[in-house]
Amino acid sequence: MTIHCTDTDPPLAGLRHSFFRRPQHPFWTALASAVIVGALFSSVFAEELPGTNKLPLATIAPLPAAAAATATVAPADVDPCITLRGSVWRTKAGIVFFKTPIGLLSLSSTSTLKDIKTSHEVRLWVHGRHTVIEIRKKIDGPLLHRYLSGPMTSGTEAPKTLRWWGPEGDLAIPVGAEDERFASYQEGDPLTVEVNATNTLLGVHDVQYDLQVNQIPPAGAEVQLLLSGTVAKLKSNFVLIRTAIGLVMLNTKIGIPPVKIGQPLIVRIGQGQVTITLPSPEAPIARPSASAIR
Repeated sequence: MTIHCTDTDPPLAGLRHSFFRRPQHPFWTALASAVIVGALFSSVFAEELPGTNKLPLATIAPLPAAAAATATVAPADVDPCITLRGSVWRTKAGIVFFKTPIGLLSLSSTSTLKDIKTSHEVRLWVHGRHTVIEIRKKIDGPLLHRYLSGPMTSGTEAPKTLRWWGPEGDLAIPVGAEDERFASYQEGDPLTVEVNATNTLLGVHDVQYDLQVNQIPPAGAEVQLLLSGTVAKLKSNFVLIRTAIGLVMLNTKIGIPPVKIGQPLIVRIGQGQVTITLPSPEAPIARPSASAIR
């Protein structure tokens, strides 16, 4: 399933009728600090797939110089927006590396992902402040893990439910008797939960991810990406940009022009093309409001 990077999805219901309480137990307070939205990066890695520098590259869509100087993310675009799919490349203690059509995606956790095998694949969706990560078997595709990350939002149509964005539409996750588990959270706090195929709550985890863009995807690959940010670091043949999902590493061979630290940059990937835009520093990058992407 591919989502479009335009804000056509209806916003989630407002933050009303909350059944959550303020923190009461030190244990849950500690847990809250450990549970991080998957889109918040723990570190930046510099792993490269074997032979990626020998892969053929698609033609980069050219941008007129005048357009590149003034371009910004359109107000209707959801930024960040990612649809990505990959297969297991290798694993380490607490971290799994996936090969994707654009490079490496790593997932890390101290509480889950311990049963990931080379016969598994990952599917990632990022939509504003929301992230959905699925782990499935390659052959028959049954769901093994599904993680939902985003600001904690209580349901308004049904008591004791959590509201999430999903690639198939808005989700209402029943909490039921597990409401004590969320006693240390307040509305809007970052939260990552695991659910099953019927969206039944299974647990709370600390899943995080890192993304490294090494290559242009082949035509027909299930990839869509829109990221805007500023150049944070220049290292060898990589440009690190600071985005709403943290630091993202870009290999300069995908068509990154000469840039300077602090320079705004927009990356769009789709349909076998990579488009790099360098907006004017005086023109701030437009982003949807928090209320529009919750």
